[in-house]
Amino acid sequence: MGLVDELRSVLGLRAETDARRDADPEDLFGMSTAYLTMEADLGYESSDVGALCFSGVDSTSFHDAVDEVEAILEAGREETGTEFSVTSDDHGYHWVVLEDDDPEDLITSMHFAADTFIEHDYGSRLLAAVFAYENRDGPAYWIYSFRRGRFYPFAPRSGRERDSSVEFKLEAKLDGELEIERDKEYWYPLWPSEGGTHPWE
Repeated sequence: MGLVDELRSVLGLRAETDARRDADPEDLFGMSTAYLTMEADLGYESSDVGALCFSGVDSTSFHDAVDEVEAILEAGREETGTEFSVTSDDHGYHWVVLEDDDPEDLITSMHFAADTFIEHDYGSRLLAAVFAYENRDGPAYWIYSFRRGRFYPFAPRSGRERDSSVEFKLEAKLDGELEIERDKEYWYPLWPSEGGTHPWE
């Protein structure tokens, strides 16, 4: 199975079959306390960036939905200061990338973007929300699967290795604070494209 097929299987088609419920952007607000725990108890600082991953569809109404996401984020930029861009990766997925040095504003902007897709009846196209952190040991991400309605940790290292001990530590510390995916088969690694740093690059 190729990389794209695996991603589609885990975050897309198979997860849709096993979905617990419809996409709910309210779950993202769980990160409002989690980022404090990450910093105070684990020494992780927010990387001031996050992203929303979605799969596209070639239709006018879908493009209108993406345009409205951009319009809403543009309108909120003055109040929140959240910078954003819409990009595509080498695997054919699309991303709304958000940057803000205030984690609360970052989470709020992510929620607005996800909620707009749902209001346009494209919640099924939402795959994941990704929140980036870092400490002296390297980066770590919390990934929210919209199809599963759960979070899971991802700690990538060089050579496309992942630090399972860090991931299990994050799971243990944030269990109860976040709705964590119990089935580790769905802890899919979102590797960046060659030369990229973050999953959306």
